[in-house]
Amino acid sequence: MKKSYLKSPDLLPIGENGRKITILGYSFMWVGMVVVLATFAIGGAGVMSLPLPMVILATIIGSLAIGLFISLTGDIGIEHGLSFPVYMRAPFGTIGTHIPSLVRGVAASMWFGINTYFGSTAMNGILNILFGFDNWFICFILFASFQLVNTALGIKAVERFADIAAPVIILISIWMYSSLSDTAKEAGRDIWSWAENPVAGGAAFSAFLVVVFSNMGFWATLAADIPSISRFMKAPKNEKNWFKRNKSSLIGNLITLPLTQTFMIIIGAVAYIAVLNYDPVIALQEAASGLILGILLLMIVLAQWSTNIAANIVPAATIFSNVGGPKFPFWAGVITAGVVGTIVQPWNLFGVIIPVLLFIGGILSAIVGILVSDYYFLRKRRVNVPHLYESGGQYRYMNGVNMAGFISWLLGATASYFVPNYSFLVGFGIGAVCYYFLAKYWWFKLYKQAEIEDPDDQKYLGITVGRDWAIEEEILEEPIENVSPGANITI
Repeated sequence: MKKSYLKSPDLLPIGENGRKITILGYSFMWVGMVVVLATFAIGGAGVMSLPLPMVILATIIGSLAIGLFISLTGDIGIEHGLSFPVYMRAPFGTIGTHIPSLVRGVAASMWFGINTYFGSTAMNGILNILFGFDNWFICFILFASFQLVNTALGIKAVERFADIAAPVIILISIWMYSSLSDTAKEAGRDIWSWAENPVAGGAAFSAFLVVVFSNMGFWATLAADIPSISRFMKAPKNEKNWFKRNKSSLIGNLITLPLTQTFMIIIGAVAYIAVLNYDPVIALQEAASGLILGILLLMIVLAQWSTNIAANIVPAATIFSNVGGPKFPFWAGVITAGVVGTIVQPWNLFGVIIPVLLFIGGILSAIVGILVSDYYFLRKRRVNVPHLYESGGQYRYMNGVNMAGFISWLLGATASYFVPNYSFLVGFGIGAVCYYFLAKYWWFKLYKQAEIEDPDDQKYLGITVGRDWAIEEEILEEPIENVSPGANITI
Protein backbone atom coordinates (compact mmCIF):
# COMPACT_ATOMS: atom_id res chain seq x y z
CA MET A 1 0.00 0.00 0.00
CA LYS A 2 1.14 3.54 -0.75
CA LYS A 3 -0.55 6.83 -1.49
CA SER A 4 -1.15 7.48 -5.17
CA TYR A 5 0.66 10.49 -6.64
CA LEU A 6 -2.65 11.37 -8.35
CA LYS A 7 -4.50 11.80 -5.05
CA SER A 8 -3.38 15.13 -3.67
CA PRO A 9 -6.05 16.11 -1.09
CA ASP A 10 -6.47 19.53 -2.73
CA LEU A 11 -7.40 17.87 -6.03
CA LEU A 12 -10.09 15.45 -4.88
CA PRO A 13 -13.65 16.12 -6.12
CA ILE A 14 -15.58 18.81 -4.25
CA GLY A 15 -18.87 17.56 -2.81
CA GLU A 16 -21.99 19.57 -2.03
CA ASN A 17 -20.77 20.59 1.45
CA GLY A 18 -17.61 22.09 -0.02
CA ARG A 19 -19.40 24.29 -2.57
CA LYS A 20 -19.41 27.76 -1.03
CA ILE A 21 -19.59 30.21 -3.97
CA THR A 22 -23.05 31.75 -4.45
CA ILE A 23 -24.54 33.38 -7.56
CA LEU A 24 -23.81 36.84 -6.15
CA GLY A 25 -20.36 35.78 -5.00
CA TYR A 26 -19.38 34.55 -8.48
CA SER A 27 -20.78 37.70 -10.11
CA PHE A 28 -18.77 39.85 -7.70
CA MET A 29 -15.66 37.83 -8.57
CA TRP A 30 -16.23 38.77 -12.22
CA VAL A 31 -16.57 42.46 -11.35
CA GLY A 32 -13.09 42.41 -9.90
CA MET A 33 -11.56 40.09 -12.51
CA VAL A 34 -12.20 42.30 -15.55
CA VAL A 35 -10.55 45.42 -14.09
CA VAL A 36 -7.06 44.73 -15.38
CA LEU A 37 -4.58 46.58 -17.55
CA ALA A 38 -5.17 44.21 -20.47
CA THR A 39 -8.85 45.18 -20.55
CA PHE A 40 -8.00 48.86 -20.60
CA ALA A 41 -5.38 48.18 -23.27
CA ILE A 42 -7.99 46.59 -25.57
CA GLY A 43 -10.14 49.70 -25.25
CA GLY A 44 -7.21 52.04 -25.86
CA ALA A 45 -6.01 50.07 -28.88
CA GLY A 46 -9.55 49.94 -30.25
CA VAL A 47 -10.07 53.71 -30.42
CA MET A 48 -6.82 54.13 -32.29
CA SER A 49 -8.73 52.91 -35.37
CA LEU A 50 -12.45 52.78 -34.51
CA PRO A 51 -14.98 55.08 -32.84
CA LEU A 52 -16.01 54.04 -29.34
CA PRO A 53 -19.49 52.66 -30.29
CA MET A 54 -17.85 50.11 -32.64
CA VAL A 55 -15.37 49.13 -29.92
CA ILE A 56 -18.27 48.62 -27.52
CA LEU A 57 -20.18 46.43 -30.01
CA ALA A 58 -17.10 44.30 -30.69
CA THR A 59 -16.53 43.90 -26.94
CA ILE A 60 -20.10 42.76 -26.29
CA ILE A 61 -19.87 40.19 -29.09
CA GLY A 62 -16.51 38.88 -27.90
CA SER A 63 -17.58 38.80 -24.23
CA LEU A 64 -20.81 36.92 -24.89
CA ALA A 65 -19.00 34.40 -27.08
CA ILE A 66 -16.24 33.68 -24.57
CA GLY A 67 -18.82 33.67 -21.76
CA LEU A 68 -20.58 30.81 -23.54
CA PHE A 69 -17.35 28.82 -23.85
CA ILE A 70 -16.56 29.43 -20.16
CA SER A 71 -20.03 28.16 -19.24
CA LEU A 72 -19.57 25.02 -21.34
CA THR A 73 -16.29 24.00 -19.70
CA GLY A 74 -17.50 25.19 -16.29
CA ASP A 75 -20.01 22.33 -16.20
CA ILE A 76 -17.10 19.92 -15.66
CA GLY A 77 -16.56 21.44 -12.22
CA ILE A 78 -20.25 21.86 -11.43
CA GLU A 79 -21.29 18.35 -12.51
CA HIS A 80 -18.36 16.35 -11.12
CA GLY A 81 -16.53 18.69 -8.71
CA LEU A 82 -13.33 18.25 -10.72
CA SER A 83 -10.54 20.79 -11.22
CA PHE A 84 -9.00 21.60 -14.61
CA PRO A 85 -5.75 19.58 -14.28
CA VAL A 86 -7.61 16.52 -12.97
CA TYR A 87 -10.13 16.43 -15.82
CA MET A 88 -7.29 17.02 -18.29
CA ARG A 89 -6.16 13.48 -17.45
CA ALA A 90 -9.04 12.27 -19.65
CA PRO A 91 -8.09 13.97 -22.97
CA PHE A 92 -4.31 14.08 -22.30
CA GLY A 93 -3.52 11.17 -19.96
CA THR A 94 -2.50 10.93 -16.30
CA ILE A 95 1.05 12.02 -17.16
CA GLY A 96 0.34 14.01 -20.32
CA THR A 97 -1.95 16.38 -18.43
CA HIS A 98 1.10 18.09 -16.94
CA ILE A 99 2.35 19.66 -20.19
CA PRO A 100 -0.73 21.66 -21.30
CA SER A 101 -1.60 22.32 -17.65
CA LEU A 102 1.84 23.83 -17.01
CA VAL A 103 1.44 26.07 -20.07
CA ARG A 104 -1.72 27.44 -18.48
CA GLY A 105 -0.10 27.58 -15.04
CA VAL A 106 2.87 29.61 -16.26
CA ALA A 107 0.56 31.90 -18.27
CA ALA A 108 -1.60 32.46 -15.18
CA SER A 109 1.51 33.21 -13.12
CA MET A 110 2.67 35.74 -15.72
CA TRP A 111 -0.71 37.46 -15.59
CA PHE A 112 -0.45 37.48 -11.81
CA GLY A 113 2.85 39.31 -12.14
CA ILE A 114 1.51 41.79 -14.71
CA ASN A 115 -1.59 42.60 -12.66
CA THR A 116 0.46 42.86 -9.46
CA TYR A 117 2.81 45.34 -11.13
CA PHE A 118 -0.17 47.34 -12.36
CA GLY A 119 -1.67 47.37 -8.85
CA SER A 120 1.68 48.17 -7.25
CA THR A 121 2.04 51.34 -9.36
CA ALA A 122 -1.38 52.44 -8.09
CA MET A 123 -0.42 51.54 -4.53
CA ASN A 124 2.80 53.50 -4.95
CA GLY A 125 0.75 56.49 -6.16
CA ILE A 126 -1.47 56.33 -3.06
CA LEU A 127 1.51 56.12 -0.68
CA ASN A 128 3.19 58.99 -2.54
CA ILE A 129 0.12 61.17 -2.02
CA LEU A 130 -0.24 60.28 1.67
CA PHE A 131 3.37 59.97 2.85
CA GLY A 132 5.67 61.03 0.01
CA PHE A 133 6.82 57.38 -0.36
CA ASP A 134 8.01 56.45 -3.88
CA ASN A 135 9.28 52.90 -4.48
CA TRP A 136 7.12 50.75 -6.77
CA PHE A 137 9.22 47.59 -6.28
CA ILE A 138 8.65 47.50 -2.52
CA CYS A 139 4.95 48.03 -3.26
CA PHE A 140 5.15 45.11 -5.72
CA ILE A 141 6.59 42.75 -3.08
CA LEU A 142 4.07 43.83 -0.43
CA PHE A 143 1.11 43.66 -2.81
CA ALA A 144 2.11 40.22 -4.09
CA SER A 145 2.48 38.94 -0.50
CA PHE A 146 -0.99 40.18 0.52
CA GLN A 147 -2.59 38.43 -2.46
CA LEU A 148 -0.75 35.15 -1.93
CA VAL A 149 -1.68 34.97 1.75
CA ASN A 150 -5.33 35.77 0.94
CA THR A 151 -5.47 32.96 -1.64
CA ALA A 152 -3.68 30.42 0.57
CA LEU A 153 -6.48 30.86 3.15
CA GLY A 154 -8.91 29.12 0.75
CA ILE A 155 -11.75 29.72 -1.69
CA LYS A 156 -14.08 31.22 0.93
CA ALA A 157 -11.52 33.92 1.69
CA VAL A 158 -11.34 34.62 -2.05
CA GLU A 159 -15.11 35.06 -2.27
CA ARG A 160 -15.25 37.24 0.87
CA PHE A 161 -12.68 39.61 -0.57
CA ALA A 162 -14.63 39.83 -3.84
CA ASP A 163 -17.79 40.63 -1.88
CA ILE A 164 -16.02 43.57 -0.24
CA ALA A 165 -14.13 44.80 -3.29
CA ALA A 166 -16.83 44.57 -5.99
CA PRO A 167 -19.23 47.31 -4.75
CA VAL A 168 -16.29 49.65 -4.16
CA ILE A 169 -14.94 48.93 -7.64
CA ILE A 170 -18.32 49.64 -9.26
CA LEU A 171 -18.75 53.01 -7.51
CA ILE A 172 -15.20 54.18 -8.10
CA SER A 173 -15.31 53.04 -11.76
CA ILE A 174 -18.27 55.34 -12.41
CA TRP A 175 -16.34 58.18 -10.78
CA MET A 176 -13.26 57.31 -12.85
CA TYR A 177 -15.27 57.37 -16.09
CA SER A 178 -16.69 60.79 -15.22
CA SER A 179 -13.26 62.21 -14.40
CA LEU A 180 -11.64 60.94 -17.62
CA SER A 181 -14.60 62.07 -19.75
CA ASP A 182 -14.22 65.60 -18.42
CA THR A 183 -10.51 65.54 -19.27
CA ALA A 184 -11.30 64.37 -22.83
CA LYS A 185 -13.88 67.14 -23.21
CA GLU A 186 -11.37 69.75 -22.05
CA ALA A 187 -8.99 68.43 -24.71
CA GLY A 188 -11.70 69.03 -27.34
CA ARG A 189 -12.28 65.33 -28.10
CA ASP A 190 -15.75 63.80 -28.32
CA ILE A 191 -15.43 60.34 -26.75
CA TRP A 192 -18.23 58.89 -28.94
CA SER A 193 -16.85 59.85 -32.34
CA TRP A 194 -13.09 60.38 -31.92
CA ALA A 195 -10.56 57.89 -33.32
CA GLU A 196 -6.84 58.60 -33.53
CA ASN A 197 -6.34 57.14 -37.02
CA PRO A 198 -9.83 56.24 -38.31
CA VAL A 199 -10.11 53.44 -40.86
CA ALA A 200 -12.91 52.33 -43.16
CA GLY A 201 -13.96 49.35 -45.30
CA GLY A 202 -11.95 46.16 -44.96
CA ALA A 203 -9.47 47.78 -42.59
CA ALA A 204 -12.30 48.76 -40.24
CA PHE A 205 -13.70 45.22 -40.32
CA SER A 206 -10.25 43.79 -39.49
CA ALA A 207 -9.84 46.27 -36.62
CA PHE A 208 -13.31 45.29 -35.37
CA LEU A 209 -12.36 41.59 -35.37
CA VAL A 210 -9.14 42.32 -33.49
CA VAL A 211 -11.22 43.81 -30.66
CA VAL A 212 -13.61 40.83 -30.72
CA PHE A 213 -10.86 38.23 -30.58
CA SER A 214 -8.71 40.21 -28.14
CA ASN A 215 -11.59 40.01 -25.67
CA MET A 216 -12.00 36.30 -26.38
CA GLY A 217 -8.27 35.58 -26.32
CA PHE A 218 -7.88 37.28 -22.95
CA TRP A 219 -10.49 35.06 -21.28
CA ALA A 220 -9.49 31.90 -23.19
CA THR A 221 -7.22 31.27 -20.20
CA LEU A 222 -10.20 31.09 -17.86
CA ALA A 223 -12.31 29.17 -20.39
CA ALA A 224 -9.72 26.41 -20.11
CA ASP A 225 -9.44 26.16 -16.34
CA ILE A 226 -12.78 27.50 -15.06
CA PRO A 227 -13.53 24.03 -13.55
CA SER A 228 -10.95 24.86 -10.86
CA ILE A 229 -13.35 27.62 -9.72
CA SER A 230 -16.75 26.27 -10.81
CA ARG A 231 -16.31 23.13 -8.70
CA PHE A 232 -16.84 25.39 -5.67
CA MET A 233 -20.14 26.85 -6.97
CA LYS A 234 -23.42 25.98 -5.31
CA ALA A 235 -25.63 23.91 -7.64
CA PRO A 236 -28.86 21.91 -7.21
CA LYS A 237 -28.64 18.14 -6.91
CA ASN A 238 -30.72 15.87 -9.16
CA GLU A 239 -31.21 18.71 -11.67
CA LYS A 240 -31.11 17.31 -15.20
CA ASN A 241 -31.70 20.65 -16.94
CA TRP A 242 -28.27 21.99 -17.98
CA PHE A 243 -29.34 25.64 -17.78
CA LYS A 244 -30.87 25.36 -14.31
CA ARG A 245 -27.90 23.39 -13.02
CA ASN A 246 -25.47 26.00 -14.35
CA LYS A 247 -27.50 29.05 -13.32
CA SER A 248 -24.73 30.56 -11.15
CA SER A 249 -22.20 30.14 -13.94
CA LEU A 250 -24.47 31.49 -16.68
CA ILE A 251 -25.41 34.66 -14.80
CA GLY A 252 -21.79 35.45 -14.12
CA ASN A 253 -20.47 34.51 -17.57
CA LEU A 254 -23.25 35.88 -19.81
CA ILE A 255 -24.45 38.90 -17.83
CA THR A 256 -21.83 40.14 -15.34
CA LEU A 257 -18.82 39.47 -17.57
CA PRO A 258 -20.13 41.29 -20.69
CA LEU A 259 -21.45 44.26 -18.68
CA THR A 260 -18.33 44.86 -16.60
CA GLN A 261 -15.93 44.00 -19.43
CA THR A 262 -17.64 46.53 -21.69
CA PHE A 263 -17.59 49.26 -19.05
CA MET A 264 -13.87 48.74 -18.36
CA ILE A 265 -13.15 48.73 -22.09
CA ILE A 266 -14.91 52.11 -22.23
CA ILE A 267 -12.72 53.43 -19.40
CA GLY A 268 -9.56 52.29 -21.21
CA ALA A 269 -10.80 53.91 -24.41
CA VAL A 270 -11.74 57.16 -22.69
CA ALA A 271 -8.38 57.22 -20.90
CA TYR A 272 -6.65 57.00 -24.28
CA ILE A 273 -8.90 59.66 -25.80
CA ALA A 274 -8.23 61.93 -22.82
CA VAL A 275 -4.43 61.69 -22.48
CA LEU A 276 -3.36 59.28 -25.27
CA ASN A 277 -2.51 56.57 -22.74
CA TYR A 278 -4.80 53.64 -21.94
CA ASP A 279 -3.19 53.05 -18.52
CA PRO A 280 -5.70 54.60 -16.06
CA VAL A 281 -3.00 55.04 -13.41
CA ILE A 282 -1.11 57.42 -15.71
CA ALA A 283 -4.31 58.98 -17.07
CA LEU A 284 -5.73 59.62 -13.61
CA GLN A 285 -2.51 61.21 -12.42
CA GLU A 286 -2.98 63.77 -15.18
CA ALA A 287 -6.74 64.13 -14.63
CA ALA A 288 -6.99 64.26 -10.83
CA SER A 289 -4.96 64.99 -7.73
CA GLY A 290 -4.94 64.74 -3.95
CA LEU A 291 -7.56 62.69 -2.14
CA ILE A 292 -9.65 62.15 -5.28
CA LEU A 293 -6.69 60.62 -7.09
CA GLY A 294 -5.95 58.43 -4.06
CA ILE A 295 -9.50 57.05 -3.99
CA LEU A 296 -9.49 56.37 -7.73
CA LEU A 297 -6.15 54.57 -7.47
CA LEU A 298 -7.53 52.49 -4.59
CA MET A 299 -9.99 50.96 -7.06
CA ILE A 300 -7.10 49.81 -9.24
CA VAL A 301 -5.45 48.12 -6.23
CA LEU A 302 -8.65 46.35 -5.10
CA ALA A 303 -9.43 45.24 -8.65
CA GLN A 304 -6.00 43.71 -9.29
CA TRP A 305 -6.23 41.89 -5.97
CA SER A 306 -9.66 40.50 -6.79
CA THR A 307 -8.63 39.57 -10.33
CA ASN A 308 -5.45 37.80 -9.42
CA ILE A 309 -6.69 35.54 -6.68
CA ALA A 310 -9.65 34.21 -8.70
CA ALA A 311 -8.41 34.23 -12.30
CA ASN A 312 -4.71 33.58 -11.85
CA ILE A 313 -3.46 32.34 -8.48
CA VAL A 314 -6.17 29.72 -7.80
CA PRO A 315 -5.84 28.08 -11.26
CA ALA A 316 -2.03 28.24 -11.23
CA ALA A 317 -1.75 26.88 -7.68
CA THR A 318 -4.14 24.02 -8.50
CA ILE A 319 -2.05 23.10 -11.54
CA PHE A 320 1.27 23.23 -9.67
CA SER A 321 -0.24 21.13 -6.87
CA ASN A 322 -1.34 18.56 -9.47
CA VAL A 323 2.17 18.36 -10.91
CA GLY A 324 3.80 18.16 -7.47
CA GLY A 325 1.52 15.44 -6.13
CA PRO A 326 0.32 14.82 -2.55
CA LYS A 327 3.49 16.24 -1.00
CA PHE A 328 2.96 19.57 -2.78
CA PRO A 329 -0.19 21.13 -1.23
CA PHE A 330 -2.26 24.01 -2.55
CA TRP A 331 -0.44 26.64 -0.48
CA ALA A 332 2.89 25.53 -1.99
CA GLY A 333 1.32 25.97 -5.44
CA VAL A 334 0.30 29.49 -4.40
CA ILE A 335 3.89 30.36 -3.51
CA THR A 336 5.15 28.84 -6.78
CA ALA A 337 2.73 31.00 -8.76
CA GLY A 338 4.05 34.07 -6.94
CA VAL A 339 7.69 33.18 -7.61
CA VAL A 340 7.09 32.48 -11.32
CA GLY A 341 5.05 35.68 -11.70
CA THR A 342 7.95 37.70 -10.29
CA ILE A 343 10.94 36.16 -12.05
CA VAL A 344 9.40 36.80 -15.51
CA GLN A 345 9.83 40.53 -14.77
CA PRO A 346 6.25 41.56 -15.63
CA TRP A 347 7.20 45.25 -15.71
CA ASN A 348 8.87 44.51 -19.06
CA LEU A 349 5.84 42.76 -20.62
CA PHE A 350 3.47 45.72 -21.04
CA GLY A 351 4.49 46.70 -24.55
CA VAL A 352 3.54 43.34 -26.08
CA ILE A 353 0.28 42.77 -24.23
CA ILE A 354 -2.14 42.60 -27.21
CA PRO A 355 0.01 40.24 -29.36
CA VAL A 356 0.58 38.08 -26.27
CA LEU A 357 -3.18 37.96 -25.64
CA LEU A 358 -3.85 36.73 -29.16
CA PHE A 359 -0.98 34.21 -29.13
CA ILE A 360 -1.78 32.66 -25.74
CA GLY A 361 -5.48 32.76 -26.57
CA GLY A 362 -4.85 30.68 -29.68
CA ILE A 363 -2.77 28.09 -27.82
CA LEU A 364 -5.31 27.73 -25.02
CA SER A 365 -8.33 27.87 -27.33
CA ALA A 366 -7.24 24.54 -28.80
CA ILE A 367 -7.31 23.08 -25.29
CA VAL A 368 -10.81 24.53 -24.75
CA GLY A 369 -11.92 22.88 -28.01
CA ILE A 370 -10.47 19.54 -26.92
CA LEU A 371 -12.18 19.78 -23.52
CA VAL A 372 -15.58 20.56 -25.08
CA SER A 373 -15.19 17.79 -27.66
CA ASP A 374 -14.10 15.22 -25.05
CA TYR A 375 -16.66 16.15 -22.40
CA TYR A 376 -19.77 16.82 -24.49
CA PHE A 377 -19.44 15.00 -27.81
CA LEU A 378 -17.50 11.87 -26.84
CA ARG A 379 -18.26 11.19 -23.17
CA LYS A 380 -21.57 13.11 -23.19
CA ARG A 381 -20.81 14.51 -19.73
CA ARG A 382 -20.27 11.07 -18.24
CA VAL A 383 -16.89 10.51 -16.59
CA ASN A 384 -15.32 7.49 -14.89
CA VAL A 385 -14.12 9.75 -12.08
CA PRO A 386 -12.45 7.11 -9.83
CA HIS A 387 -10.12 6.15 -12.68
CA LEU A 388 -8.91 9.78 -12.96
CA TYR A 389 -7.16 9.11 -9.66
CA GLU A 390 -5.72 5.69 -10.53
CA SER A 391 -2.24 5.47 -12.03
CA GLY A 392 -3.15 2.21 -13.77
CA GLY A 393 -6.72 3.09 -14.73
CA GLN A 394 -8.33 3.68 -18.12
CA TYR A 395 -6.80 7.16 -18.45
CA ARG A 396 -3.24 5.86 -18.33
CA TYR A 397 -3.41 5.16 -22.08
CA MET A 398 0.10 4.76 -23.54
CA ASN A 399 2.55 5.37 -20.68
CA GLY A 400 0.23 8.03 -19.28
CA VAL A 401 -0.27 9.92 -22.55
CA ASN A 402 -3.31 10.36 -24.83
CA MET A 403 -1.78 10.99 -28.25
CA ALA A 404 -5.11 12.08 -29.76
CA GLY A 405 -5.12 15.03 -27.36
CA PHE A 406 -1.53 16.05 -28.05
CA ILE A 407 -1.81 15.82 -31.83
CA SER A 408 -5.03 17.86 -31.80
CA TRP A 409 -3.51 20.46 -29.48
CA LEU A 410 -0.44 20.83 -31.70
CA LEU A 411 -2.54 21.21 -34.87
CA GLY A 412 -4.94 23.71 -33.31
CA ALA A 413 -2.26 25.83 -31.66
CA THR A 414 -0.09 25.88 -34.82
CA ALA A 415 -3.00 26.90 -37.04
CA SER A 416 -4.01 29.69 -34.66
CA TYR A 417 -0.48 31.11 -34.77
CA PHE A 418 -0.73 31.83 -38.50
CA VAL A 419 -4.05 33.67 -38.21
CA PRO A 420 -3.59 35.76 -35.04
CA ASN A 421 -6.67 37.94 -35.65
CA TYR A 422 -8.88 34.83 -35.64
CA SER A 423 -6.75 32.76 -33.26
CA PHE A 424 -9.44 31.74 -30.80
CA LEU A 425 -11.96 30.40 -33.31
CA VAL A 426 -9.30 28.68 -35.43
CA GLY A 427 -7.59 27.07 -32.45
CA PHE A 428 -10.86 26.00 -30.87
CA GLY A 429 -12.36 24.62 -34.09
CA ILE A 430 -9.33 22.65 -35.24
CA GLY A 431 -8.60 21.33 -31.75
CA ALA A 432 -12.19 20.18 -31.23
CA VAL A 433 -12.70 18.57 -34.66
CA CYS A 434 -9.31 16.84 -34.79
CA TYR A 435 -9.70 15.46 -31.29
CA TYR A 436 -13.20 14.14 -31.99
CA PHE A 437 -12.14 12.12 -35.01
CA LEU A 438 -8.75 11.00 -33.68
CA ALA A 439 -10.19 9.89 -30.35
CA LYS A 440 -13.40 8.31 -31.62
CA TYR A 441 -12.01 6.42 -34.60
CA TRP A 442 -8.46 5.70 -33.44
CA TRP A 443 -7.41 6.24 -29.82
CA PHE A 444 -10.56 5.04 -28.06
CA LYS A 445 -10.56 1.97 -30.30
CA LEU A 446 -7.20 1.09 -28.75
CA TYR A 447 -8.03 2.24 -25.22
CA LYS A 448 -11.67 1.57 -24.35
CA GLN A 449 -13.45 4.13 -22.21
CA ALA A 450 -16.02 2.69 -19.81
CA GLU A 451 -18.36 5.69 -19.90
CA ILE A 452 -18.44 5.59 -23.71
CA GLU A 453 -18.90 1.83 -23.96
CA ASP A 454 -21.64 1.86 -21.29
CA PRO A 455 -23.08 5.43 -21.01
CA ASP A 456 -25.00 4.76 -17.80
CA ASP A 457 -26.16 7.90 -15.96
CA GLN A 458 -26.12 6.28 -12.53
CA LYS A 459 -22.54 5.07 -12.98
CA TYR A 460 -20.89 8.09 -14.54
CA LEU A 461 -22.83 11.32 -13.86
CA GLY A 462 -22.30 13.43 -10.75
CA ILE A 463 -24.60 16.06 -9.30
CA THR A 464 -27.26 15.39 -11.96
CA VAL A 465 -28.01 12.06 -10.25
CA GLY A 466 -27.35 13.43 -6.75
CA ARG A 467 -23.83 11.99 -6.46
CA ASP A 468 -20.87 13.44 -4.60
CA TRP A 469 -17.83 11.61 -5.95
CA ALA A 470 -15.84 10.12 -3.05
CA ILE A 471 -12.26 9.02 -3.66
CA GLU A 472 -10.37 6.92 -1.11
CA GLU A 473 -7.01 8.42 -0.16
CA GLU A 474 -5.22 5.09 -0.53
CA ILE A 475 -5.20 2.74 -3.52
CA LEU A 476 -3.47 -0.53 -4.24
CA GLU A 477 -0.45 -0.04 -6.48
CA GLU A 478 0.20 -3.80 -6.90
CA PRO A 479 -2.17 -6.19 -8.73
CA ILE A 480 -4.46 -7.98 -6.27
CA GLU A 481 -3.15 -11.39 -7.34
CA ASN A 482 0.29 -10.37 -6.01
CA VAL A 483 -1.05 -9.77 -2.47
CA SER A 484 -0.55 -12.58 0.03
CA PRO A 485 -3.68 -14.51 1.12
CA GLY A 486 -5.38 -13.05 4.19
CA ALA A 487 -3.92 -9.55 3.77
CA ASN A 488 -6.14 -6.60 4.67
CA ILE A 489 -6.91 -4.60 1.52
CA THR A 490 -8.21 -1.02 1.37
CA ILE A 491 -9.48 0.27 -1.97
